[in-house]
Order: sequence, then C-alpha cells, then structure tokens
Amino acid sequence: MHDVRDAIEQEAAEQPGFRWRGEIAAAGIASVLVAAAFIVPRFHSEQWRATLYAGSAPIFGNWLPHIGWGTGPAVLVACLVILRGPDLAARLPWRRLLATAWLTALAWAFALAMVDGWRRGFTDHLVDGHEYLHEVPGITDIPAALQGFSDRILDFQPDSWTTHVSGHPPAALLFFVALDRIGLGGGTWAATACLLIGTSTVVAVAVTLRALGAEERARATLPYLALAPAAIWIAVSADAMFAGVTAWAVALLAIATRSRPARTPTREISAAEFAISRHAGRSRSARRAAETPITAPQRGGRPLIAVSAGVLFGLGIYLNYGLVLMVFPAVAVSIAGRTARPLLPAAAGALAVVAVFTASGFWWFDGYHLVIERYYQGIATERPYSYYWWGNLAATVCAVGLATAAGLARALAPRTLRALDPAALLVAAALCAIIAADISGLSKAETERIWLPFDVWLLAATAFLPRSHARVWLAIQAAGTLTLVHLVLTNW
Repeated sequence: MHDVRDAIEQEAAEQPGFRWRGEIAAAGIASVLVAAAFIVPRFHSEQWRATLYAGSAPIFGNWLPHIGWGTGPAVLVACLVILRGPDLAARLPWRRLLATAWLTALAWAFALAMVDGWRRGFTDHLVDGHEYLHEVPGITDIPAALQGFSDRILDFQPDSWTTHVSGHPPAALLFFVALDRIGLGGGTWAATACLLIGTSTVVAVAVTLRALGAEERARATLPYLALAPAAIWIAVSADAMFAGVTAWAVALLAIATRSRPARTPTREISAAEFAISRHAGRSRSARRAAETPITAPQRGGRPLIAVSAGVLFGLGIYLNYGLVLMVFPAVAVSIAGRTARPLLPAAAGALAVVAVFTASGFWWFDGYHLVIERYYQGIATERPYSYYWWGNLAATVCAVGLATAAGLARALAPRTLRALDPAALLVAAALCAIIAADISGLSKAETERIWLPFDVWLLAATAFLPRSHARVWLAIQAAGTLTLVHLVLTNW
C-alpha cells in the first residue's frame, strides 16, 4: 500500500496547470465522441436512421424537451452535492458517510425519474408488454418454468417469452416472481426494489475500495457516485438490480482478502507534525490517513465471505449472460488484494448456484446459444454495427459523465497501475469488460442501461481528480445529466 500512498502524494505534487490540461483534454475527446454520435445520424437518410431504432441515438429514447415535478428536487440535490459533497466526503465518519451517500443517490435517482412523471418515469417502466412483469402471472410452477425455460426463448412461437425475459437467464424473471409471491407485486414495488438495489452500488464501490486499503480513493469518488448520470437508468431498469448484485459480489470478495477489518493502532502525531501537515494544505482525511501506519494485514482469511461473494457472482450470470465479464473486476480485486486465496471458495459458491439451476433443468450454455439466435431474430439484424460499436461508447460517456472521462487518463497511467492502486485496477477491469461486450456485437444500442454493472466501476476513475477541482467536475456532471434528462424522453 506504500506504492498507492506514494502515487497519491505524487498526484498532489503535480502542477495545477498540468492537471487541468490533462483533464480537459480527456473530457474534450469524450465530448467530441458524444457530439459525433448524436450528430452523425442527422447526415444519413431517414431510412438509415430508422434502422437505429432509437430516436435520440445513441441514447434509447426520443427528443422531447420537457420538465416535471422532479426538476426542482433534482437541481436542489445537485447543488447540495456540488457545494457540500467534497467536504462531507472528507470528514464524515465512515458509516455515516456511506448512509449519506446512499440516501443522496436515492434522492438523485428518484428526482430524475420524476422529471418524466410518477407513471411514465417510475411505476410503468417494468410493466410494459416486453418486460418481466408481463410474464409473472403465468409462472404458477417454478420448477416447471425452469425446466421449460429454454424451449420458450426463440421468437415466433405461441408461448415465446417476452423480449426481456427471453434475453436473460431465468433468475431475472424469478426475482420479480419472488417479489410477487411475498406480496410486493406490481410495477411500483418492482421499481422500488430495483432503485434500492441499484443505488446501493454507491456503497458497494466505496466498501470495495476501503477493503482494499484505498479509503482516500473511496472518499474522493463518493460524491461522483452519488451524483452519477447513470441514475437516469438506475431509476428504473432491471439492469440496476443486476448492477447491485454484482457490485456487492465484488465488495464481498474484496472484504474476503482480509482476515480482519483493518484495526491498526493509531500513532500519535506531535503538534509540530500536525502543524506541518496543516500548513501543507492536506485535507483532514489525508491527515487522518497519515496518522495510521500502513501495515500488511493477513490475507484471505474469510472463506465464508468469499463463498458469499461467489454465490452473488454465480447469481449474476443467471441474471444476465453478459455478466460473465464480471470476471475482470474479480481478478482486479485479487491483484489489488495481493492474494488469490479467496478465489477458490468464491468459485465454490458460484458453482453451487450453477449446480442448483442445472439440477432444476436450465443449462446456461443452452440458454446462451438460444439467446444469440433470438437476438438476431429481432431488430438487431437491422441495427448497424458500424455505428453502434462507437455509439455504444458515447452512450457510456453519457452514463458516467465527463468527469469520469477526465479521470481515466490518470487512473490508467502506467505509474498508477504499477502501484496496484485498487481504484485504477477496478477502472481498468471495467474498461476491459466494456470493450469485450462491445466487440461481441451483442450490445447494439441501449448500453447506457445494459452496461450499468460495468459503469459503476468505471466511475471510480473520478477518485483521481484533485479535490480542488471537485466542485467544477461535479457541476459538469450535474449539468450534463440534467440537460440529457430534460431534452430526451428516455425509454428507461
């Protein structure tokens, strides 16, 4: 961890002008990408634009300037985070900080949803005829549904699953069936569950970074996580729930790299040392970190937690086929934690989930191959990959914001990666997952929603932005998000 501390100190020592130039250059490139993705379709024929199946491509929605009763609260939340977020993130006690960040993320996401109204923005999203809830009443026998699940994936059959059910493994549908069985049926409860689980990714990312010895990074990125543009699609989509499940899988795996929580004795610092640190302009949280010596805790001593992580990873691939790519963050945690020991019990937990579904009659690989066939039975055959391979990346920028783009160059710097900085490794892992998903050609459009499980880790790049720049970048994040949600009526 000394390498990580050295990297942080070197960042602080860099000239402010150099920092701004690098950040602006990275954000500028991302801005050009987004602008091109919105403008290029305007230069094509109407017939070609129709094949995009997205009126506001690369975002899945339609151009429709509007306001709603969520507009005012969204602006208020944004202003509070911009003005108070960085300071609170630096000085609040850890647990209180996590609670504050989660509540802020909830308020932000819900307010953005209310820009489109209670029904259009929240309760009706998951009751559409293409969605999961449409199939819930027909599931009267869960074992039978699992045994015959693959038979109903292909389209043009009398009993074909709806679009979203057919495109995902059965756990996604079973989640909403379970809600219905416990008395939480209907669109409002489903949306609320997705919102709560989806916004918990804010806490999961921070917990992961702290467990890997990077509390400073966690504190730095929390305001950006709470004010993430991705909140537009977290409220509401099932992919928000997928993101929450896999984010906590990564968090538990990170915790499993330690035998005990870090409880090293705090070294008393002299008044002179404190004065020097204060004179040097170090933040209160930085001084607190300096007071605690970095020790090398015993690793890999929490097998039950690792098994729990594996169960969530295993559940993830039965929620969304593409979440096999969460192997990248799992490996990043192993590298950052400097141990592979938790991977074995985690693998056992994941295999237990596989065994349960296989024994119940659903073979994952059968479903995967049938989904590819179903994918090309629909509009995917018309959507042009020549546009969407890079338009997907522009949609991702819309979901993570220009601040994330600004932090990417610093996060992926060779010096930072060599230091095994946990935040940098997780950002690199998320980027690898996104590139792999993009190359597959199985994600043409709607990636602002589909890639939420990867985007939440990409947001950790904001941890590398200087604290002195935080308010500027948070304002840019908020402005971009509010502009998008008020100009485009998104389908999610």
